Amino acid sequence: MQSTASTPQEYLNSLPEDRKLAMQKLRNVILNNLPKGFHEEMSYGMLGYVVPHALYPKGYHCNPKLPLPFMNLASQKNFIALYSMGMYANPTLLNWFTSEYSKQVKTKLDMGKSCIRFKNMNDIPYALIGELASKVTVDLWIEWYESNFIKA
Repeated sequence: MQSTASTPQEYLNSLPEDRKLAMQKLRNVILNNLPKGFHEEMSYGMLGYVVPHALYPKGYHCNPKLPLPFMNLASQKNFIALYSMGMYANPTLLNWFTSEYSKQVKTKLDMGKSCIRFKNMNDIPYALIGELASKVTVDLWIEWYESNFIKA
């Protein structure tokens, strides 16, 4: 369900009432914890947290016109999705997150390669998501990105 919203606030305003509070809380916790340099924008029809071209002129290898994506947040049909490229690129970060998640949330983690799905809004570990957002600086993300996704 890609949104056609042009701003993060427009995106949030367009959400069903039962999703607005959780999405706003997730957005706030991400914004309050992201290291300096990341930028919030609409990306792929969802909230995106990216490395802007001013800091990484090469952009995203799949489409260099786009800034380098780091994290995305979306309200899908049956769940809220948080996409964390950092966990996809770094097994240590992934292992930390899955271990901490099981300590903090009673339900089983529903996760793909980089997508965490929250079907029950009461099971979202906001503080853990904030800690996840804080763990990777722009410079570290660029290093991981280039070593994992850019072919020399």
